[in-house]
Amino acid sequence: MSNPKLTAIVVFDIDGVVRDVAGSYRRAIADTVEHFTGGVYRPSSTDIDRLKSEGIWNNDWEASQELVYRYLEAQGQARRLVNLNYDTLVGFFQSRYQGPDPQNWTGYICDEQLLLQRSYLEQLNASGIAWGFFSGAPHAEAAYVLEKRLGLNSPVLIGMEDAPGKPDPTGLLAVVDQLEDKSLIDAPTPVIYVGDTVADLYTVKRARSQDPNRYWIGVGILPPHVQETSERRNAYAATLKAAGATVIFSNVQELTPAQIQKLLKINII
Repeated sequence: MSNPKLTAIVVFDIDGVVRDVAGSYRRAIADTVEHFTGGVYRPSSTDIDRLKSEGIWNNDWEASQELVYRYLEAQGQARRLVNLNYDTLVGFFQSRYQGPDPQNWTGYICDEQLLLQRSYLEQLNASGIAWGFFSGAPHAEAAYVLEKRLGLNSPVLIGMEDAPGKPDPTGLLAVVDQLEDKSLIDAPTPVIYVGDTVADLYTVKRARSQDPNRYWIGVGILPPHVQETSERRNAYAATLKAAGATVIFSNVQELTPAQIQKLLKINII
């Protein structure tokens, strides 16, 4: 991906951008909350979106725990008195998402639909646009979709264990540094971060505060599960816009090299 004429860097979130996680991560959240509330509460997709819109629940294990706590609090139980072991919750979640055997994955991760093709990334290469990934997913799970499903060879990737969780921009900044090092570029390159959640866009804002000498652009993607009705689609788009999205697309591949150049002209010139 080294290119002496590098014009921009695009960093992608993975869940809801590269892969559809409505039937995997989100299904595992619902399974987990249902299990730890004794089978009486299974959060809807809207319930999960509402929590995620707060911008601080990018970690799905923590989101599952929080939904359990909030349900039990609504039933009159103080969370400090709830006997909920986080490691046990994580183990249950992973048994659904990865499958019961952590060495041989057979869970929901195996059935995720890809939302972009390798040929799209090759188009970016040909246009002098470097790319990498910053995801809140565990590194091994993110690498699984990038390397085994997309066939990428050691892409630049920062996952859950590699940096603080979003909206902390440390991981995003690390991806940018790695890409610039590979491209042998000294001058700050404009960066576009592509995500589907409020936390992703808050990450761009914080990156801009930490590195104000660089142009940062947040691009919002509507994940498939919110596109089932126009009402939900429009509401989700409004949420992303309010969080800082410069532009919003229905699929990541709509962010073409031509669109990237257009964004750069609008935001830089």
